Amino acid sequence: MAIDPGLRRLALRTLLAAFPGTTPPPWALDLAAEGLAGYTLFGSNIAEPAQVKATTDALRQASATVLVAIDEEGGDVTRLAHRTGSPYPGNAALGALDDVDVTRDVYRSIGAELAAAGIRVDLAPTVDVNTADDNPIIGTRSFGADTARVARHTRAAVEGLQAAGVAACAKHFPGHGATVADSHLELPTVDVPLDVFRERDLPPFAAAIDAGAKAVMTAHIRVPELTGDGPATFSRAALHDLLRVDLGFTGALITDALEMKGAAVVAGGTAPAAPLALAAGADLLCIGADVDAALVEETAAEIVAAIGDGRLPAARVEEAAERTAALAAWTSRPAPVAPAETDLGYAAARRAVRVEGTPVVGPNPLLVELAATSTIAEGRVPWGLGPHVDGREQLRVVATTTTPDELLARAADRPIVIVARHAHRLAGATELVEALAARHPVTVVEMGWPSRWRPASAKAFVTTYGASHANGRAAADVLGLV
Repeated sequence: MAIDPGLRRLALRTLLAAFPGTTPPPWALDLAAEGLAGYTLFGSNIAEPAQVKATTDALRQASATVLVAIDEEGGDVTRLAHRTGSPYPGNAALGALDDVDVTRDVYRSIGAELAAAGIRVDLAPTVDVNTADDNPIIGTRSFGADTARVARHTRAAVEGLQAAGVAACAKHFPGHGATVADSHLELPTVDVPLDVFRERDLPPFAAAIDAGAKAVMTAHIRVPELTGDGPATFSRAALHDLLRVDLGFTGALITDALEMKGAAVVAGGTAPAAPLALAAGADLLCIGADVDAALVEETAAEIVAAIGDGRLPAARVEEAAERTAALAAWTSRPAPVAPAETDLGYAAARRAVRVEGTPVVGPNPLLVELAATSTIAEGRVPWGLGPHVDGREQLRVVATTTTPDELLARAADRPIVIVARHAHRLAGATELVEALAARHPVTVVEMGWPSRWRPASAKAFVTTYGASHANGRAAADVLGLV
């Protein structure tokens, strides 16, 4: 049955879709012309700067007010540099450095790159306070485990991005840092009193709001005392009462991707999640990465049906569309013309490196990278010391299928440098490193979230607080390999 065209257009004004490939397909342009709020670009949409600019120009020719967003956090989550790794350190490194001027400058440079490409909404910064060492999805995306530190760097990041004319989106409200599950794969639960959330997790969001952040992103996490059995994305107590009323946020509230299982499984699908999020108080619904015209139409139809049967007041959808339009108006203003400064990213990454002990490396060590998977948020982005240490022997091994004797035989009398990412939670990694260090000179380079684990006999433990291209160069520089 055909849906009312006016209500369809209203529903489209609340949707942030995606499309495959490096050129917008005709249906994507048509939907933009028909009122779709905007698109999120992913790594699959990115080839090189001129192509990205051509893509955003094509979208704006279809609709002058279309929003173009991206997850460009720097560090481990990059879309512009997904083929090489980011030239900027991520939040964990910036938090470890703890120089808010550097954080502001790094985010201003990221913003300058985005603005030059025609991307005016950055789904960043991540402002979660990462209090769980085993957090599988936040980790190095966080400025740290200290609330006050995260709050002051949140403010600087928002200021930097928006000084470049790019809207900042603080995420993931009300705070994803204490989870030990990935909301892409399930609905995580953080079962703590609301007072704990107020003291530990909310101050960075308050700092973002005070700094004028144009957007906040919801989290698909369950906090029983606040959200009941569902995620914050579907909770009016979280999105309206806590964020709007208590914290005073007046900007656009963007959902995390509705295709994520933390939302879709609860709602019974991606499209059915849309009216639940709008009813809770969300304004702009990020559908996800795997989107086609049919899914957009299905999602719009779910919203229209919910209006029709009384589950969703039309006034609530109109309010959401107005907030989305206000965000689009802000991003339609001319952006300041300023060059990106990637050199400052490399300098910041080098300053953030921490060394415990005395590295024993020599001119030709055996470099052993422990294979690790990437999260859905990170994607398959190159990491490690590889691009920075040409001419030295490098091995990539799986910790659970490699023995110390194999590596010792390969190294002979050369020192071993182990390069790992989240070694403390990588199967077999700590056992392998401990066994090697007990018998041979070993230096460990940790490029993930640093836990409390340290191999007792290692000569040195080097922490980069991230695995970006900048972090890798910094580690190689510290070890004297460049």
